[in-house]
Amino acid sequence: MLEQIKTIVIVGGGSSGWMSAALLSSLTLQKYQIQLIESDEISTVGVGEATIPAIKVFNQLCGISEADFIRETKATFKLGIEFCNWGAVGEQYFHAFGALGRQWEWLSFYQYWLRARAQGEVLPFEQYCVTAKMAEQHKFMPPDSSKAKSPLAEIAYAYHFDAGLYAAFLRRHSEARGVQRVEGKIVEVTRQPLSGHIDSLVLADGRRIQGDLFLDCSGLRALLIEQTLATGFDDWSHWLPADSAWAVPSARMSDLPPFTRSTAHKAGWQWRIPLQHRTGNGMVFSSAFSTDQQALDSLMANLPNAATAEPRLIRFRTGKRKKMWQGNCVAIGLASGFLEPLESTSLHLVQTAITRLVSLFPDRSFAQSNIDHYNALADEEMLRIRDFIIAHYCVTKRDDSEFWLHCRQMKLPDTLAQKLEIFHSYGRVHRVADELFREDSWVQVLLGQGLIPSRFDPLTELKTAAELQEFLQSTASVIRHCVDLMPTQAEFLARLPST
Repeated sequence: MLEQIKTIVIVGGGSSGWMSAALLSSLTLQKYQIQLIESDEISTVGVGEATIPAIKVFNQLCGISEADFIRETKATFKLGIEFCNWGAVGEQYFHAFGALGRQWEWLSFYQYWLRARAQGEVLPFEQYCVTAKMAEQHKFMPPDSSKAKSPLAEIAYAYHFDAGLYAAFLRRHSEARGVQRVEGKIVEVTRQPLSGHIDSLVLADGRRIQGDLFLDCSGLRALLIEQTLATGFDDWSHWLPADSAWAVPSARMSDLPPFTRSTAHKAGWQWRIPLQHRTGNGMVFSSAFSTDQQALDSLMANLPNAATAEPRLIRFRTGKRKKMWQGNCVAIGLASGFLEPLESTSLHLVQTAITRLVSLFPDRSFAQSNIDHYNALADEEMLRIRDFIIAHYCVTKRDDSEFWLHCRQMKLPDTLAQKLEIFHSYGRVHRVADELFREDSWVQVLLGQGLIPSRFDPLTELKTAAELQEFLQSTASVIRHCVDLMPTQAEFLARLPST
């Protein structure tokens, strides 16, 4: 007979805590007592305002309508990321969500693009992607499933939103489904003497909170998983040397571009995230190659509009916990590790951690094999995302600063080195099953950063030059025609109901 878990205690609010509460209360059919402890004295990082398309699945699983979400979080739509100055100063490319071009028989579109490029007869690859073309013109519309053979059916998108408003929205949603919020500061964590499992949390006012399963959503403090359980940390700063970020909001952008912009600087990169009511800005940098003041001066000199608050400095260390689940404690979000927000994966990792926990949900025996399986899956996910982010830094022609010279010359993880070698030989992408970033994502980033394969797939030559040109021209023409008829994002948002 299983000893069922009865009480789940979530430590920390913010996006990760309230995302955990919202999804667990939904997926477990409100059969468990869920308590969330947060202190009004402790602030959250709260800069994760950009997402990837999977966030739509999260909202759906929680029973959240898109209209309510957009209204409550001041959200805008995101079609991808514009990268400026990454491959070389003055160059830019777009990493779009969704399909790049269209598959022709068994070969991916980009293989035909590579053949045409070698012959000097091709447009930039962004012109063959519907979401990239939409972003170029600041257009937006959701996919139209009734047009199965049209690019309109392939529109993929995510959101930009206010992380603080999202946490507050999820709190209201969770509390309506029985989640209990406990306000208080944790001053002591007690453990069971034999198993070493967490037994209770003691608050500053003397209250004691007991539970069966504990989720550590305490952010970079990692109160339970590291300060209490000391699971250890895999440091990746030798590959990803950025360890600091300035964050500052600025006034709303009038044209509301439906994409995040990432601009590389001499010792890091700057983000720009347009919301309905303001613009999120930040500078991620390495303190080994830049002073705090230099990074701040660069950020403030490149804001799209006037700042609306004082800049805030955040320190971090890139890497992951050696064990994200230990005993009866699971680390979620920043408590489990940190990857800089270059590809907007922070909230996605919260989402996958919770769904993975539900798929491997324990009883009170906490079988070690189940925990080991969870940790292996979590490790693999983080490693593959890490490699994708490193690729942005190492595949570059930049040599204008010590930071970029370091990134170009550093020894790469074997997993990434193999992937880059395979791509360079024939333009093929080696992916592991369930790897987050798709073939199209790798292709757009590697081509955009300037890694051009030495050969194209020889099977593309089964098509004549005339067939190839007709295929490419018709693809670009259909996409251009579809996008020309779309509303701008600002127009689309203005048409949404206000209540």
